[in-house]
Amino acid sequence: MTTVTPRGPVTPHLYLPDATRPVRAKRLHLSMATRVVPHHHDCAQIALSATGVVRMTMADGTFIVPPSRALWIPPGVEHAVTVVEDAELLTLYLHQPRGRFGPQVMRAQDAPWRQCRVLEVSELLRAVALELDTRPDARGLALGADELQREKRLSALLFDELRRARPVPLGVGLPRDKRLRTLCEAVLDDPVRHATLEGWASDAGASARTVARLFRSELGTSFAQWRQQVLLSRAVTLAARKMPMASIAAELGYASASAFSAMVRRSVGAPPSRFLMS
Repeated sequence: MTTVTPRGPVTPHLYLPDATRPVRAKRLHLSMATRVVPHHHDCAQIALSATGVVRMTMADGTFIVPPSRALWIPPGVEHAVTVVEDAELLTLYLHQPRGRFGPQVMRAQDAPWRQCRVLEVSELLRAVALELDTRPDARGLALGADELQREKRLSALLFDELRRARPVPLGVGLPRDKRLRTLCEAVLDDPVRHATLEGWASDAGASARTVARLFRSELGTSFAQWRQQVLLSRAVTLAARKMPMASIAAELGYASASAFSAMVRRSVGAPPSRFLMS
């Protein structure tokens, strides 16, 4: 695995949003298995995969970001990036008035934007994001008046699309307990190695009862419910590879595509054709 270390404060300074340029875009090609070490930014950001799949991991959760989704990251949240499939990662840095959360000023709707959330990416949102200037600030480089006005119009449209974007339940909670976190990371790496909690608990050298108790106390859920979220995230990754539904179901240990489809509908209230869109 290749590890990439951000250049400290240099990167934010090269793409610093402000009232004049409220959205700044950075585009970066990352090869599979590349890992960007934990870091944070003072401004809010949107992580959007133009192609490929990345996984963004925070202290309390991990999120899959395929081309059909975007991840909202509030200011100051430390996160690491793992590239699941070769990816063109588009990062949008957003200007926000002090004390405000969400795309520009959300007022009474601020609360949901105080935490990371996965959003559906409309065709319009994607098109606007890909039109933004991705050149970093540099001495002697400045947008002309026409370019600046166009960027402002694109930014306003992008904020509007973000406000309309539907949140998607595609996050997997992670515990702070070191023993349980090690087990959870093993499940994330290979979720079908064991079908039962007993198998995973045995690998961790603990009893199933102890692990079940830790899941309840640390994550407020059962192991089965938590693993289901892992399987949903893995399904999104496989769908991004254009894998057929029947093959995805088999890869995740389901006896049939219909059984897998029923699980998706129960979990997210939508058919796989919508949930797994890429």
